[in-house]
Amino acid sequence: MYGGDGADYSSKADRAIEYLESIGLAETPVCMAKTQYSVTDDPTKLGRPKGFRITVNEVYPVAGAGFVVAQAGDIMTMPGLPKEPSAEKMSITKDGTITGLF
Repeated sequence: MYGGDGADYSSKADRAIEYLESIGLAETPVCMAKTQYSVTDDPTKLGRPKGFRITVNEVYPVAGAGFVVAQAGDIMTMPGLPKEPSAEKMSITKDGTITGLF
């Protein structure tokens, strides 16, 4: 992957992959959750290094979004946010009515 020598999987990730394949998710798109500093799972290897191995710690489905997450390294995942937050359209009128929720 992008100059790497390969990937290693934790036993937890291996079990999850086996399970996801067994329930028909073998061809599901994969979203990599890794450090934002490089294509590796190591935040000290900046940019696009070569000759590294990435370690996948965990694999889990995000069924509603239709993909599988492969989590590598020590990274905190969070949901994506819109460019313009919904809160920008919300307000409370003088009489206490809340507008802009939907």
